[in-house]
Amino acid sequence: MKLPIKTIASLSTCLFISSILVGCGKRPSLGSKDIRYKFKDLIDVKGVPIKAAPNDNYEINPFSDMGAWHAYHLPGLDDKEYYGGFTGPLYIAQEYGRWLSKSFNLIKIYDAQSGKEIKLADCKDLDLSYYPGLLVQRYDMEDFVLNLELRFITNRTALVTTKIKNKTNEDLNLKLNWEGELLKDSRHNDGEILDIRLEASANGVKVKFPDVNHTWAVFTSKEMEYELLYPFEVKTKVDGDKYIIEIEDISIKSKKEYILNTINTYTFTKDEKDNENQKIADIFKNPSKYIKDNDLRWENYLSNALKGKNHDYDKLVVKTIETLTTNWRSPAGEIKRDGITPSMSYKWFNGMWAWDSWKQAVAVTNFAPELAKDNIRAIFDYQREDGMIIDAIFYNKNRYGYIGEKGGNWNERNSKPPLASWAVWEVYESTGDKSFLGEMYPKLVKYHNWWYIGRDNDKNGIAEYGGSVDVLNNTEEEIIRAAAWESGMDNAVRFDIDYGIKVIENIDENGELVGYSINQESVDLNSYLYAEKKYLEKIAKVLNKTSEVNKYREEAEYVKDFIQRNMFDKETGFFYDIDILTKKPLRDRGKGIEGVLPLWAEVASKEQAEMVKDILIDEDKFNTKVPFPTASKDNPRYDSERYWRGPVWLDQAYFAIKGLDKSGYKDEANKLAKKIVENIEDGMVDGAVIRENYNPENGEGLHCTNFSWSAGMLYLLCKEYLMQ
Repeated sequence: MKLPIKTIASLSTCLFISSILVGCGKRPSLGSKDIRYKFKDLIDVKGVPIKAAPNDNYEINPFSDMGAWHAYHLPGLDDKEYYGGFTGPLYIAQEYGRWLSKSFNLIKIYDAQSGKEIKLADCKDLDLSYYPGLLVQRYDMEDFVLNLELRFITNRTALVTTKIKNKTNEDLNLKLNWEGELLKDSRHNDGEILDIRLEASANGVKVKFPDVNHTWAVFTSKEMEYELLYPFEVKTKVDGDKYIIEIEDISIKSKKEYILNTINTYTFTKDEKDNENQKIADIFKNPSKYIKDNDLRWENYLSNALKGKNHDYDKLVVKTIETLTTNWRSPAGEIKRDGITPSMSYKWFNGMWAWDSWKQAVAVTNFAPELAKDNIRAIFDYQREDGMIIDAIFYNKNRYGYIGEKGGNWNERNSKPPLASWAVWEVYESTGDKSFLGEMYPKLVKYHNWWYIGRDNDKNGIAEYGGSVDVLNNTEEEIIRAAAWESGMDNAVRFDIDYGIKVIENIDENGELVGYSINQESVDLNSYLYAEKKYLEKIAKVLNKTSEVNKYREEAEYVKDFIQRNMFDKETGFFYDIDILTKKPLRDRGKGIEGVLPLWAEVASKEQAEMVKDILIDEDKFNTKVPFPTASKDNPRYDSERYWRGPVWLDQAYFAIKGLDKSGYKDEANKLAKKIVENIEDGMVDGAVIRENYNPENGEGLHCTNFSWSAGMLYLLCKEYLMQ
C-alpha cells in the first residue's frame, strides 16, 4: 500500500507535533477501566522461534486477538538480541502454523550525532509483559524511556505503538532504524523450496508468498501477503532475506515524547487486502480511536466475566478469556463466520469442530455474545440437506478428508454429539435474543431429526453412533473409527473392536443406504438427545409453537423411560451403553464417564442418581486427585495418560459436576469443582497454560496446550461454582 503524498505529509507533521507536545504517558492507576493491568503474564508468551515449521504442539505460546490469523510473542529476559521487537510472527498458512521470523520488526536506536548504537541489551531496568489483549515492552535507558505496545485492532491488523520519552533537560536527537530477517528455513518445506520473499514498498516492507499446495505441511497462495507499514514514506533496503528501514532523524524536546504508530497486517486474498487498506488509511489518521476501542472491548470482556463475589479465581477466569480470544479466527477461505478453534498452538487444530463450538459458545456468550452466536452459525453454514452437521471445517474444503490434496482436516465422515440446542438456549438465556432462537430453531430441528434418520437402526427412537456414507468409511474398521470420533471420545474403552463391535447399515424407506451405526445404543448420545428435546421444547414455547412443545415433551418422556429401564445396571449402580439387540448394559467394558451424562440431562431417577453419585465420589473410581477420569480407575483398561481412556477432559468433568448439582448434590458439586481447579497443574499458577486434558492422578497437563473447550469449561466452573 502506498499512501497519497498529501496524506503522508500531514501524518508526518502530526507525528512531529505529537512528539513535541505529548507529555510522558504513565500507566493509569488500576481503576475499573484499567482492569487489564491487574492481570500480568498469566500465560507465558515469551520466546524466540528457531525454525519456520513448529512441532505439532508449538514451542512458544502465541498471543492473538480479534480473529486474526497471525500471532506474536515477547522476547524473554535472556533474549537480549531481540529486545525492541515482538518475536515472530506466527502465521497460519491457511491450515498450518509457521513462523516467519525470529523478530520481524526490531527497532535499533542510534545517537544521531555520533552514530553510535544505544543498545537495548544493556538496559538494566526493563519490563516485558503480557496483559489481556496487549503486549508491552518498556526500557528505561539513561537518556530516554522506550515503550512498545502491540495490540490487534482489526481481524487482519496489529498496531505497534512506539513511544520514546526524553528524560533529559536538553533536546534528544536520535536516529531510528528497524530491521528484520526471514527465518533461515522459511523457504524450505519437506525438501520443497518455497518462494517466500521480501519486497520493499514506499511505506515499509512486504512478504510475498508462492502458490503452494503441500498436504500436511503448508498451503499458501500468491495473493497472501504480510506487510509492515509506516504512516509516511521510508527508505527500505532489502538484501535477500533481510531488510532495514530508515526514517529521518528525530529530535525530542526535553521531557516530551515521540510517538509512532506502525501497522502489521496479514491477509489471504487481494479482496481482503484492498478492504484492509481502506481501514489502514483511517487507522493512521485516528490511531487513538482504535486504541481506545481495544481498551473498551477488553474492559467489557473482563468486567462482564468477573462479576462474582469471590475473586480468588479471577486470574484463572482471565486466563480462560485470553486462551479463547487467541484461538478466535475470523472468516477466511471456507470458514464464513467468526469462531473459535481448539488451539492455535497445535498444528492440526486450526479449524472448527462441531461440539467444540457448542461448548465454547456457552462460555463465550458471557463476555462476547456475538462471537458465541457466530461460532454456532459457522458450523451450521455447512449443515447438509438431510440435517447432518459434519465433524469439522477448515480453511480449505475437500470432502475426502485427510487423504485430499487440500483441506487435509475437513471431515464429513461423521458428526459430533448433539449439544447445539443446549448452546443456542444458553446464548438466548444470557442475551435474551429471541431472533437468534427463531433463526436457529429450524436448523436445530433438522439436525435433531437427522439422528433418527441416519443413526437409529431399529427405529425404536434410540440412536447409535456411526458414520456417514463416505468414501473414507470403506471398511468396517474405518466405520467403527468414525463412530468413535462421532462420540467425541475417539479411543474410549467402549469402542474397542475386540469387545465385539459390529457395523450395521441404516436403510431409509426407499431402500437407500443413508448411513451406518454400530451395534450399541450409547447412553451419552441418548442423554444428549433427551436434553435436546427438552431444549427444543423450551425454544418452541418461546416461539409460540404449541404443537411442537407437546411433541418434544412426549418424545422426551419416552427417551427418559427407556434410559432408566435399559441403560442402568442396578448391580453396579451405573449407566452403560447397551447392546442394540438384547438391550442389556455392556458393563463388561467397565465404567466410563459417559455414564454420568444421564445426571446432566436430568434423565436419571432419584435412586439411580444417588447410586451414580456414590460412585463419582469414590476415590477408587472417579474421585481422583483431579476428579472424573474418562474411564473409572477400576476399569481394567484405564490408563491415566491415554486420551479418552483415563485423562480428565474438562467438558465431561463439567457435565459431571452440573449433573450432581441438578440431582440435588450441591455440596458435592462445589467440592469437586474446587478440587479440579486447585489440583490441575498445581492450581494453574501464573504462566501455566490450559491443557487439552489432565492426568487424574497427579494433575499434570497433557497433550495440546491452550485448549479452547478446557478454557470454556473452566470459565463455567468458576462462574457457576467458585465465584458465587
